[in-house]
Amino acid sequence: MAQIGIAGGSGYGGVELVHILRRHPQVEIAWISSQQHAGKKVEEVYPHLRGLLDLRFSPIEELPASRLDVLFLGLPHGEAMKIVPGLDQDLVIIDLSGDFRIADPKTFEEFYHLPPPSPKEQKSFVYGLTELKREEIRSARRVANPGCFASATLLALYPLFKENWIKGPVFVDSKTGSSGAGNSPGATTHHPWRSHSLFPYKPFAHQHLPEITQLLNKPDTPVIFQTYSAPFVRGIFASHYMELGKSVTDQEVADLYESYYGSDFFIRWIPGCPNVSFVRHSNFVDIGAATQKGYLIVWSALDNLQKGAAGQAVQNMNLMCGFPEETGLDTAPVHP
Repeated sequence: MAQIGIAGGSGYGGVELVHILRRHPQVEIAWISSQQHAGKKVEEVYPHLRGLLDLRFSPIEELPASRLDVLFLGLPHGEAMKIVPGLDQDLVIIDLSGDFRIADPKTFEEFYHLPPPSPKEQKSFVYGLTELKREEIRSARRVANPGCFASATLLALYPLFKENWIKGPVFVDSKTGSSGAGNSPGATTHHPWRSHSLFPYKPFAHQHLPEITQLLNKPDTPVIFQTYSAPFVRGIFASHYMELGKSVTDQEVADLYESYYGSDFFIRWIPGCPNVSFVRHSNFVDIGAATQKGYLIVWSALDNLQKGAAGQAVQNMNLMCGFPEETGLDTAPVHP
């Protein structure tokens, strides 16, 4: 059994890792950390795990790296880059923060408002969107897990960019549930503020935007990116609007996505419009589209804590450790 550590295990991404890894037949959670809850039993902080995980949260300073095969880092932005330089190069590391996603240090500073990691450490990480980087991830020891918004948009746009279908800019509006803000309360995550409301934030400045443009690598096709806080708990629903260089049929669009993702278990083509309710608590991404007279709308829906975070991280771990890619993840979405 591979021995697993989770640094930052009391956040929503960390506890989602616990949910997934508990049912994984080839791993064992050996260590979990939380600075806020150090010394407490996991079930004290998350009562729904009562009787299911007999561990206490440790401080990060007690990281037993030499006893672990895989370490998930679910720490706040800026913290993983402090820890990684002291870790063995052979330890499998999957970082769920944004610390190692952005190659250009100036861009990192602009969007994260933090000093960048050292170029050496940044280059030691592979960007971890499995469906687009599968072979690189398979041979990697360190992976930078993608952002949730970036995952939804990259999977929706990648075939169109690769085939040069798009004429002009792409306009993206992407709506997320409240769990995307983490478990630390804030003014705009307070229930009376957020419930029954919909509002934009970080126009042109969301930190997932440079992930998107970095991987798509088409400077002459701008991505105009706007995120929204939506009145639900889990999920991302992203809409992408664009003009094409030619008129295409709905079937031609479906065929394009089939040619790119037809063998990918976790990407499902939906005739018509996806529904975020049908991907919750799963690692699936549902993609659909509509076209008319040279214009195209592409929608994507995913669970921000699964395919947008912990599920994606476990999918990467499976590849890196030589396990079947779907192990621990092939559960159906929960609905209603």
